[in-house]
Amino acid sequence: MNCEVAHERIVLGAYGELTDEQAHELERHLASCPECSHERRQVLALQSLAVAHPIAEPDANLIARSRLRLEEALDALPPKRWYQRLGQSFARSVAGLQASPVAAILLLIIGAGAGTLGGYEFAQGRLAHAALHRPAVQPPNAQPQPVDAAPAEIANISSIAREPNSELIEVRYNQIVPQRIEGSLHDPAIRQLLMLATENGSSAGVRDDSVGLLAAECRAGHGCKGEGFRDVLMTALRYDKNEGVRAKALEGLEPYVSEDMRVRDAVLEAVLYDSDPRIRTAAINILEPVEADTSVRQVLSTVANSDRNPHIRNVSREILGRAPVIQ
Repeated sequence: MNCEVAHERIVLGAYGELTDEQAHELERHLASCPECSHERRQVLALQSLAVAHPIAEPDANLIARSRLRLEEALDALPPKRWYQRLGQSFARSVAGLQASPVAAILLLIIGAGAGTLGGYEFAQGRLAHAALHRPAVQPPNAQPQPVDAAPAEIANISSIAREPNSELIEVRYNQIVPQRIEGSLHDPAIRQLLMLATENGSSAGVRDDSVGLLAAECRAGHGCKGEGFRDVLMTALRYDKNEGVRAKALEGLEPYVSEDMRVRDAVLEAVLYDSDPRIRTAAINILEPVEADTSVRQVLSTVANSDRNPHIRNVSREILGRAPVIQ
């Protein structure tokens, strides 16, 4: 079995769609291919993360905002040009041109030119629409704002009414505003938001704070079972680009290296692949209580003999030197 077939079967196996024979063939391949073994661990980690975050119904504000933007996009579409109508006419007669290669080539050239010109005019029309449609929206009962005031983000317009015999217009709208919540670390809503914050790709600070709080809860033995905390920390350790976030995730996983094989595998991956020598050193030290484990000894031996970093080699040798000799 080659690695390409193995990668396909890894995904199928994660969802129980392999026959017994295919599963045995895959296991034999994984036993001799570290790259494919690493691929399976990543697939299983992604699957665990997906299970930890069930699909939620879309927020009503999100639906309203999406509909509003769709309507704006449809309004921005320019009327069809003469060449677009000509293109539709050609399209209706394509069936009659199938026996004529020369005519088909000419049709292709004309269509490409018309598409390029149409795309340019659409872009110009979209820019003009965006410049002309910037309403100065004001909250109800508020003083009028200048025309060039930046409006808050709006979900939708709920009603429009004109006062009789007057130019006064009342517009009611729903506005999307930031929300906040306060509670203890034992509050399920707070915990859910903390786990969600670990996926904030735009702010390393938010991820650092959330992972730090979750790690502290795990180290203290508070609610790190059954709520997906470990899965979130393992994902942060494996994939977060910020060294500080990965270090905190590693600290939170330390108490579970002995009892959870998945945690042990994540820490072993950090020893082998993490780009920060400090995190690799910390991961090696965390593995000392399970140094007698075969996979741990194999990884530490590999690192002690062939790693490019002399400090990493020395730390691995020290841990192996304190390990009991297996008869």
